Amino acid sequence: QVQMMESGGGSVQDGGSLRLSCAASDARISRYCVAWFRQITGKEREGVARIFGGGGGASYADSVNGRFTISRDIAGNKVYLEMNNLQPEDTAIYFCAARSGQWFCPPTFAEGDFDYWGKGTQVTVSP
Repeated sequence: QVQMMESGGGSVQDGGSLRLSCAASDARISRYCVAWFRQITGKEREGVARIFGGGGGASYADSVNGRFTISRDIAGNKVYLEMNNLQPEDTAIYFCAARSGQWFCPPTFAEGDFDYWGKGTQVTVSP
């Protein structure tokens, strides 16, 4: 079982930036598909960004495309989410998740496709 832990959340004002980190207990995570999800209060969890294993590409939800950037430490066990021009509607708990042994990221952000989850980090954006 791979343990995932998010950090870097906090409170910022409209237009601000934050960088989230996701640290995994196993460096093999560098070869796996990893995604960031978020859950807004009262809504279902939604995927925002995903990155293929082994140095592959990334893709984003329309709501964050152009503002968020997912990246990874290729040699190690960390994945990052750089969030710029944050808006109040980005307020949510952010989770990282990884697929077990799979470098490929499915075209949809289905929670069931991901095996390892962190407990989340809160991001709050004030007007």
